[in-house]
Amino acid sequence: MDFHPTEEQTAAAGLAARIFGDLSTHERLTAAGTGTDAELWKALTTAGLVAASLDIGLLGLVLLLEEQGRTTAQVPLAATCVYGVRPVAAHGTEEQRARLLPALGEGTAVATGAFPARSRVTADAGRLTGVLPAVPWLRDATHVLVPDSRRALWLVRTDAPGVQTAAVETTAPWAAGRLTLSGAEAEPLGAPDEGTAYAEVLAAARTAFAGLQAGVCAGSLARAVSHTSTREQFGRPLSTHQGVMLRAADAHMDTEAIRVTAYEAAWRIDEGLPAADQALTAAWWAAEAGTRVVHAGQHLHGGMGADLDHPVHRHFLWGRQLDAYLGCGAELLAELGGVLAKEQA
Repeated sequence: MDFHPTEEQTAAAGLAARIFGDLSTHERLTAAGTGTDAELWKALTTAGLVAASLDIGLLGLVLLLEEQGRTTAQVPLAATCVYGVRPVAAHGTEEQRARLLPALGEGTAVATGAFPARSRVTADAGRLTGVLPAVPWLRDATHVLVPDSRRALWLVRTDAPGVQTAAVETTAPWAAGRLTLSGAEAEPLGAPDEGTAYAEVLAAARTAFAGLQAGVCAGSLARAVSHTSTREQFGRPLSTHQGVMLRAADAHMDTEAIRVTAYEAAWRIDEGLPAADQALTAAWWAAEAGTRVVHAGQHLHGGMGADLDHPVHRHFLWGRQLDAYLGCGAELLAELGGVLAKEQA
């Protein structure tokens, strides 16, 4: 395994860090409410970072998402890349790639996905029926990647006949929505398969959102370190108290565990190696350890951490949302155990 980023990955991550640092400020996030920061999204697409997600691989995308997580920037970067750019490039027809990839890269199209599949959608002669209660970034999306009950992948336009969307508020401000399909027109993504494309997309998505969680946790911890280093109690900084140091150290170790497992899964996927187990492991760390880290970040701020308007509270909301979206620790661990048992058998 080689987790050292390439020159292209390093440059892309550095550019993303500058854009997020300049535009994803506390004031702008407060003004955005639960919606997407359109100016920030335009800056990312104009800089070519969405289109570049193909050139820098999944590991490069994880690095971009870490930078997003540090500032909890409200843009559909993960969703558009893992449910749009990557699957269209890997599994789409030549016509679909020519039609969709430029639009996704330029930001004139936005993708999201109804993942993981929970047998809620049926397909009949290219028309989909079902209800998906909460799809992230649906309010921004022009296209939704939908797996049916047989795990075949379909692309649905949000303005197509038979498609209804309604705003849904989630823990984090992800511009989510309820997707109702009533005989909705859809196009298959590439040629029908036996669920291989679904498994690949799911593994990449779990890895990418784990990378996002690594950034959220790193941002929360950085705020906690800054606060405890300057806030004094009994005449000395809070950071010099043993209990504070131990809590911060545990949070640091959890954050690193999320990061390294996400890197491993991304590297294996980029190398074309089996990675379902590693993606599940990364998702489990992101859900289980991520929850611990954002709770620690809030607690280390004392009473200030309970202030809903404090920046650290946003990291708490994102961390809990990612836990729920990835499937929570117990659910992921049960799935991983089932996969490992099947492999042993």
